[in-house]
Amino acid sequence: MNAPVAIVTGGAGALGKAIASVLLGDGFRVALLDRQGTEHAAAALGGEALPVQADVTDDESVRAAVEQVNRTWGRVDALVNNAGIEPAHSLADVAPDTWRATLEVNLTGPALMIKHCVPCWRRQGGGRVVSIGSRVWLGGGWTPAYSASKAGLVGLTRAACQELGPLGVTVNIVAPSFMRTPFNTQKAGDGLLAEHAGRFAAASPLGRLVEPADVANAVAFLVSDRAAAITGEVLHVAAGTQLAPAVH
Repeated sequence: MNAPVAIVTGGAGALGKAIASVLLGDGFRVALLDRQGTEHAAAALGGEALPVQADVTDDESVRAAVEQVNRTWGRVDALVNNAGIEPAHSLADVAPDTWRATLEVNLTGPALMIKHCVPCWRRQGGGRVVSIGSRVWLGGGWTPAYSASKAGLVGLTRAACQELGPLGVTVNIVAPSFMRTPFNTQKAGDGLLAEHAGRFAAASPLGRLVEPADVANAVAFLVSDRAAAITGEVLHVAAGTQLAPAVH
């Protein structure tokens, strides 16, 4: 039997590589989809990791990327929508281009990825979708466009699970809290970042930060047969900080 195939968007980033690593360990063949850096990431991961260069906001680019995976392995069993951006802004100063770009990557991207995977799932008789959300969909965060995009992702997920359920497709979200990854370190200096991390650790009932491996393990569960009856859900991997909406 051929090994299952997963696509991980944002696959060249720290969280994307952590997710891909766990899925490879679980026996998946993994396509790392990103705008750049996929060759290096695939080489670092080894195993059956396929670099795919694509822009998730461009319909034709997404179509070509999914087709490349199909040509290579003949199927798509799991889609992990991990690509995301969070440009710094407030509502008082947000530029329209910043708002649009954030929603394009964080919300339109997952919709286009799902769209172009549907023919695979129809042919195969099922599949899995896991999108990376955020605790901010509940309590808001320091960038309104990011919070809005992650709240929108919940709506997209619930609509998709209704539409795709008859095809045997489950659709869920893993919603992390703050992590010490380059995605976050690029947004602030070391001092501010350390202060921010300390606030999240203090707000956690577990007294700890979330690690990429925590998120990757949750994704691996939701794409497995053990989660076959779970759909339309938001699984918070936030060390309990989803209960503390003012941590930002």
